[in-house]
Amino acid sequence: MELDQLERESSTQETDLKEKTKPYLTALIGWSLPAIEAATRLNRPFVVVGPPDFESYAEKHDIAFVGWDFHKLNEGSDLLYKKLKALGAELAVPLYEECVEWAGALNARFREEPRIFNRSLLLRDKGMMKRKAQIAGIKVGVFEEARSIEDVKWFLKRVNEALLKIDGDVYDPIHVKPLDKAGSVGHLAINTVEDVEKLQDQDFPLLMESHLDGQEFSCEAFVHKGKVRFLNITEYIRLGYSNFVPASPSLEEKRPLIEKAVQQLVDAFEIEYGVIHPEYFITPDGTLHFGEVAARVPGGHIFDLIEKAYGFSAYEAQILCSDPNTTNEELELFFPNPSDFEGYAGCLMVHPHTDYVKELNIPEELEEHPFFEKHDLFTPPQGKVAERIGFGNHYGTIFFHGDDSEEMRRLLQLYEEYNFYR
Repeated sequence: MELDQLERESSTQETDLKEKTKPYLTALIGWSLPAIEAATRLNRPFVVVGPPDFESYAEKHDIAFVGWDFHKLNEGSDLLYKKLKALGAELAVPLYEECVEWAGALNARFREEPRIFNRSLLLRDKGMMKRKAQIAGIKVGVFEEARSIEDVKWFLKRVNEALLKIDGDVYDPIHVKPLDKAGSVGHLAINTVEDVEKLQDQDFPLLMESHLDGQEFSCEAFVHKGKVRFLNITEYIRLGYSNFVPASPSLEEKRPLIEKAVQQLVDAFEIEYGVIHPEYFITPDGTLHFGEVAARVPGGHIFDLIEKAYGFSAYEAQILCSDPNTTNEELELFFPNPSDFEGYAGCLMVHPHTDYVKELNIPEELEEHPFFEKHDLFTPPQGKVAERIGFGNHYGTIFFHGDDSEEMRRLLQLYEEYNFYR
C-alpha cells in the first residue's frame, strides 16, 4: 500500500473510526529489509519509520515511509505520533536499540497507557535495568554508575577488597559499559588501575559491574499478554563473534530453570508484548545471574539462526507478538515445540586479525565440511582495518548447519582463530 494512498484514506474524516483503521498499520521503527519482508508475508499493512537516507529506496519500491532522526529529541517529536496516527497506525515495533523508547512512546499513545513508555526506558538504561532486577529479587552482580575515572578506581578497589585481595594479588576484573548502548558496544574489561586511566571523558557516564563467572548465553523470548510464548536459547562460543541455536544438550537441560527465570524477568519488568533478548551467566551448579536485557532484534544473526533451526521467521514472530490483537490460536499455530528443531545453526562473524589487509583466504577444508552452509566474506580494498564497534564492522559471516552441537562448537572455535584476511 503506497504512502500517498494511505494519506488520501486518512483524510476521509466522515469514515467510521473502526473502518478507517482496520486493517490498521503496523509501524516498523527502524530500517530492516527482513522485517519489511516479514510484514509483507503476514499481509499486514505497514509503514516504515526510518532514517531519511532510506526514503528514496522506499519510494522506488513502493514502501510506505516516514523519515525520522531517532537521535534528535525536541519539541517537534510529537509530530511523529500525529503523522502515524493520521495514517492509521496503531502499533509500533522497535527494530534497533535506538528505536526502543520511540516505539514505547508511540505505543503508550496508541494504547493510551503511559506506563508503556516508562517500561521502555527500563530497557534502555542499564543502571535503571539492574536496579529494577535487583528490587525484584533477580540475582545480579555488584554494580554502580560512574561519572569520573575516580569513581571507576574506587569501585575496582572496593570490589577486590570484598574478594579479600591483598597487595600483590592479581585483581579480579570489573566491566564498564555505556548506560544506553546496544549489547557489547563500548564494553571494556578493567583489570588494573592503569586500564582505568585509558578511559576518556566522553566514555562517561557509564555502568560498572563485577565480573560474573559461568557460561554466558542469551534467550530470545517472544512475549504476548505477559506470557512467554516461545523461548530460544542461544549458546555463545565467544560473545560478539560466534554462537549457535539451539543450545547444546548440556545447556538445554537447564531449560526449566531458564524458562522460570525469563518469566520472572517478564513479570518484574511488566513486559506485555514483543520480543526480549536477555543475557545470563550460569554456573555449573545451576546458579543463574542476570546480565542485561534488550527489547529489539538481537545481534549475532540470531534471528537468522532461529529460522534455520526452527523453520519460522523470528521477524514475523516479533510482529505477531507485538500486537495485542494477535490471538492465542494464531500463536499456537505459528510456534513449534522448542524440542522440534532441524539441526544446529551457527555463525562466525569474521574480523581480521591484522591491522592491514591485502587479501581474502578461505581454506578448502572449510567449504568442503558438511556443516558449512555459506559465507558472505568479501575481498576488501587493501587498507587499514576499521576498529570493531560492538557486533558491527565485521568483514562478513560464515554460516554453519549440522546435527552435532559438539562439532558445531569445535568448528566455531577452530575458525575463530583462523586468519581469513592477510
